[in-house]
Amino acid sequence: MEKLNWDKIVHVKSSLEPKKNQYAMFVGRWQPLHLSHQALFQQALDEGKNLLICIRDGEVNEKNPFTPEQVKKTIEDTYALLVNSGIIKVMVIPDICSVEFGRGVGYDIIEHIPPTEIGEVSATKIREQMRKEGKL
Repeated sequence: MEKLNWDKIVHVKSSLEPKKNQYAMFVGRWQPLHLSHQALFQQALDEGKNLLICIRDGEVNEKNPFTPEQVKKTIEDTYALLVNSGIIKVMVIPDICSVEFGRGVGYDIIEHIPPTEIGEVSATKIREQMRKEGKL
């Protein structure tokens, strides 16, 4: 995968030093997992971070054609070596309405801003193409 430059905004900076056994957490639907998601994950991997990929447990519908378990399997299959080595962990979490925090949380809160060519990737368009091809 070509390395692209992403901008980052650190909304909250941890007052604690990072530890080797910690994880960068990503929460999403990943419907389906696509190259933009993978490029996002790669940013953290390139920084030497472990990843915790959380899949929101939402209902299956037109925007979410895959069950959380199907998404989990896809991610685990895509990253099998990193999952097996413990660098990536994947889990289904309850559907959420917000991510909230208090002061002194002990971790960074970082927004990743993709380059244009990555930001234009649309899971909606990918799902539409999959439907046309009979894959959904």
